[in-house]
Amino acid sequence: GLQSNGIFACAKHFPGHGDVAVDSHKDLPVINKTLEGLDSVELFPFQQLRHAGIMSMMVAHINLPLLDSTPNLPATLSRPIMTGLLRDKFQFDGLIFTDAMNMKGVTKYFTNGDAELMALQAGADVLLCVDDVPAAVNRIRGALDSNILSMEELDAHVLRILKAKYWCGLSNYAP
Repeated sequence: GLQSNGIFACAKHFPGHGDVAVDSHKDLPVINKTLEGLDSVELFPFQQLRHAGIMSMMVAHINLPLLDSTPNLPATLSRPIMTGLLRDKFQFDGLIFTDAMNMKGVTKYFTNGDAELMALQAGADVLLCVDDVPAAVNRIRGALDSNILSMEELDAHVLRILKAKYWCGLSNYAP
């Protein structure tokens, strides 16, 4: 309904956030399920939305050891989850948003700047509610200067953002 009226929709919280006992605003929830359980419950709605043409998805601050065994790593910072699963396996080419980067699901284990860089490297296009913007910008600039992050990767994120703005008509914006 939104997209048929020129507003891009966002599905959240990929790869599924309903079956947790911890609030990601306060800590990092962990989902320990089998692949069958994830496929049939958590991932199913996102697969359907992707096939229906959803234009963006928000990734959750949840830890899924089955998909990425890195200790205390939220999905928002996980390349196997955002790029491997969402981009490659699901073939999703829309915008990927992080959940708010100032939530404890991230800040408990990762510092300002490092978390934002990791989110970009993992596959996020838009970083929401960055707690310390100058620290994030400095860390990302440093990563570009030292080739930890390539300009091609950053350009791909920017291109997806620009495509979404163009689709919404913002290239011809008139108040």
